[in-house]
Amino acid sequence: MNDKEFDQKQEPEQEPEQNDNETILMALDQISQTIDVMTSVVGRLRHFVQEQESTEDMEVRDAMRPGRTLH
Repeated sequence: MNDKEFDQKQEPEQEPEQNDNETILMALDQISQTIDVMTSVVGRLRHFVQEQESTEDMEVRDAMRPGRTLH
């Protein structure tokens, strides 16, 4: 048996499984970060739409106020 064969037999068999687990954990972390970013984007879009809706409602109320002359 040469040195290379000896080194290969001494390597733990769990190493590929450990690498798989590390890859899975990294992927899960990236997914979690993506979800956080998308949640923030959705929140900002929701706020923008609500502000826009509020502004439109105020414009309609101003146009409908009593005593205003429509031409």
